[in-house]
Amino acid sequence: MRRTTKTAGVLLAAVLLLAGLLSACGNSEPRNLVDSIRSGSVILGTKYDQPGLGIRNPDRTVTGFDPSVSTYVVNHIADELGVKHPEIQWRETPSAQRETLIDNGEVDMIAATYSITSARAKKVDFAGPYLINYQGLLVRKNDDSISELTDLDKGKKLCSVTGSTPAQNVKAQLPKVQLQEYDSYSSCVEALRRGKVDALTTDEVILAGYSAFFPGEFKLVGMSYPKDACVKDALKKAGTPFSTEYYGIGLAKGFPDTVAQVNKALQAMLAPPAGGGPSAWDTALRDALGDEEVDSMIARADAPDSKYKFTPDPGNLTFLDSEPTPCPPELS
Repeated sequence: MRRTTKTAGVLLAAVLLLAGLLSACGNSEPRNLVDSIRSGSVILGTKYDQPGLGIRNPDRTVTGFDPSVSTYVVNHIADELGVKHPEIQWRETPSAQRETLIDNGEVDMIAATYSITSARAKKVDFAGPYLINYQGLLVRKNDDSISELTDLDKGKKLCSVTGSTPAQNVKAQLPKVQLQEYDSYSSCVEALRRGKVDALTTDEVILAGYSAFFPGEFKLVGMSYPKDACVKDALKKAGTPFSTEYYGIGLAKGFPDTVAQVNKALQAMLAPPAGGGPSAWDTALRDALGDEEVDSMIARADAPDSKYKFTPDPGNLTFLDSEPTPCPPELS
């Protein structure tokens, strides 16, 4: 009897240990953000290595536009529910792991330069968009030889991450560009600082974050198609942005009320305060990217016949259903 009791005790201890280990690794079931806010603790996913958008500081705090949006959202929902602002635990969410982390219940939500796409929307639900973004160029501040995209076609060296589709699209449009591929955007930034390359291309807000991180060293140059082009069987008219990205907040599927509450919070963040002045969204974006870059984005969107937008419309995902213009035979 003693041996049986002792064996049962050992087995129970092993089961409890295993349960603790599994719990430490995260839930196996997706999390509902609203339930976590009610419980007083949330786990929010973001990037740790993108200045201006999401970066982990030496003191382990996390700052940037994406964390600012996430914090506003959970606190606004808490206020709506009449509960205390929850304790926030940050979790680094590399691009390739975002859907898995949501599905496994390791995070409540993710705001991490997370572009809303039809393929991703099959795996997770999206609130937002909370930011509209375009592809751009980062060049040295004192380099006046690159003021538009076609200037790259003069034997300039363009840097991007290995396998980058946008960079390959530039190369296809401008065959004289010397494409240099690095393993990370931070490596490209360092190469640009040292004069080893002439420009870096990726999302403008990422570039603006690096520009703000190294004040006075860089400037942004917009990118649009210099002439009508055929890209993946779709027509891109001259003047069309090279890419349009809608950043959203990734959430577990199956909680439509939570998506609605996150969109409501984003709408509140975008709304000017009753007494006048900038919205919380505008303030956070300017803190992240700087007044100069934000003012430039607004001016571009407000220009006559502009094909650019600035202000997002949370909850409106109709862009996912838009049909591309077929490419005419002479371009295909």
